This record gives sequence, C-alpha cells and structure tokens, in this order.
Amino acid sequence: MAWPFLNGSAKKRDQLVSVDLGGRTTKAVHLQRKGDRYVLSGYALMDAPIYEKNVSADLLGEHLKGVCQALNGKSRNVSLAVGVNDSIVRHAELPQMPVGDMRQILKNNTKNYLQQDLPGHVFDCFIIPPRAETGNGKAKPAEKLKVAGSQKSRVLVAGARKQLIEDMQNAVKSTGLNPDQIIPGLLGPVNAFELAMPEVFSSSVIALVDIGFKNSSICILQQGDLVLSRVVAIGGDRLTAGLAESLGISYAEAEGIKVGMPTEVQTNLEALVLPLGRELRASIDFFEHQSDQAVSQVYISGGSARSEFIVQTLQAELVAQCQPWNPLSFLELALPPQQAAEIEHVAPQLAVAIGAATIAL
Repeated sequence: MAWPFLNGSAKKRDQLVSVDLGGRTTKAVHLQRKGDRYVLSGYALMDAPIYEKNVSADLLGEHLKGVCQALNGKSRNVSLAVGVNDSIVRHAELPQMPVGDMRQILKNNTKNYLQQDLPGHVFDCFIIPPRAETGNGKAKPAEKLKVAGSQKSRVLVAGARKQLIEDMQNAVKSTGLNPDQIIPGLLGPVNAFELAMPEVFSSSVIALVDIGFKNSSICILQQGDLVLSRVVAIGGDRLTAGLAESLGISYAEAEGIKVGMPTEVQTNLEALVLPLGRELRASIDFFEHQSDQAVSQVYISGGSARSEFIVQTLQAELVAQCQPWNPLSFLELALPPQQAAEIEHVAPQLAVAIGAATIAL
C-alpha cells in the first residue's frame, strides 16, 4: 500500500530516519533496506516540545536535531508523520485526470469534493485501483482492469495546512537533513500492518485501532483496501488523567498503574475505557451496516495496547476479538544491547514511525 503523500520523493532510499511527532512523546526509528529485508538499527522516544501549543519551526528543528543525535543514524533523509489532528484522510470521487490536476482542483474546491472548506491546505491523492471478481471469486490484478465508460476515479485524499508542511520542511532543513516524506500519521499503522501480517491484511476484514496521546484512530481494512477511517478524541492522556483524579494520585503514578494494572483499580479504569469502546463500536457498526460484512478482528497499537485489561475491556465493548500486534515483526533487529532489552516493551508505540518509514524504503 505505502502511499507516498505530501511531497514524497519518487526515489527509494536504502536507509532513513522516520519521526512520529506525537502529542506528548516523539517516537523515531532508523530503518535500513537490504535487498528484501528491513533492518531496525535504532529507535528513540523523547518528550515532545511544548506539546500543548503550536511548535515553531526553530523549536521543531532543535527537537529533530536531538532526535537524530539520539539515533546516531548516518542517513540524511527524514520521513515525518503528521498527527491526526493536523492532517486529513478522506475518500473522494474525482474526474479521471493526472494526480497533479487532482491536487489543484481539491485546492480550489474542497467543499464540493470533501464536504468541508479547507483553505490554505495542500493535498495529495492515491488513485484506488478498481477491483473486479473473477469466476472463482478472486480479485483480478488491479493493474489489468479496464472500467469501460467510467468517468471518475476512487481516490484516497490526504491533506494538511500548507504552513504546517512548510514549517516541517524548514525545520528538517535547518538541521542539515533532507525532508524526504511527510505523511498523515493515520496511515502509519496501515502500512506497517501490511508488512507485519500480510496474509491477514490481504484476505480479511479487520480494524486497526491506534491509541494515541490525545486521540485514537480506527481504520477498517477490507481485503487490503482502507474503506473507513475515523479519529476519536479520546486517548491515553484521558485514561491516565481520569485514573489519577479518581484515585487521588499523581499523573506519573497513574500512567504506571494503567499499564501494570493492579486489580483493585479495574473498576476505575473500566469506566474510562468504555467511552472509547463505544465510539469505536459506532464506527464498526456503521461499516458493517453499509457493507453487510463483519469485522473479524481488531488489532490495537499505541502505548495503551500494553495493558491487557484495556485490550480486554475494548474486546467486551466491541464484541470482536481484540489483540495487540507487533509492528516490528517483519524487521531484523540490529539494536544496541540496552535498546534490544527494551524493544518488546516499546514496540506498540512505534507503529506510526515504522509505517511512515516503509513508504520511502
């Protein structure tokens, strides 16, 4: 899948640094491509700069410089993932034309095609190949299909504010590095999942849930096609802050309890997780009603996926099998000893950064 949105380079790289600019924690990885193998040679988790406010290009540049130094990477190419609040991902039907022309008509008429005025935005498009069934029920190769008489293309549209993209590009350039790719963070887990679990990705109807700091996202995949995506304004921060308030403890203590989960606080945490479950269930219900197909599995990533209780609570609310997944399962690990010892613990947080990296490799 690996959609190269927002000024992506057409040239494939043999290594790069990929950065997920999270709400509270920046996650970054240094990936290499060796033939058909992907190698993870380092990762970094650092506090995001002034995460409650807009970050200036200068401050972001200093932050990215620190991230790259922490990785000790030799690559000059940097891929950035834009947070779900700062980017959009939508399906649209557009006239058949080159992608460059699609971007221009979206810029001039977002209300008509995206049902929302988005002034000052830039867009990129991925034309979704048509699908057709053969006699044995399998899809024909998309590149061989010709849809007679069709005047429109199904398109996945990504967009972000032009000023934000320019600030990101300038921040990377100020460090002496090359801003190779900028993609919506929503798509990171989708790209990583395709490589981590290719058979499930291509053959099943599943939901990917990424629990972020301020928001959570759900992407429903139907035999490899992204058919529905939604952002829910409930994330790990609300769970932790709610737990701290209900127990009268510090935020840091609540964060540890949320993941470690002593049995005596299950009632408190369950009450906080259920609203997230109901929002996610609404998206699944909408898809199942529209498509008459059931979501068979829900795969969860993000820091909160480390909590067995949170996963079990979501499973009861979603009435679907839920499980965490490992976005690093397709990677070879060439990590320093300390990072190698900790990688299993931090892996669920790296899904967006890993997925952003695979686009350019």
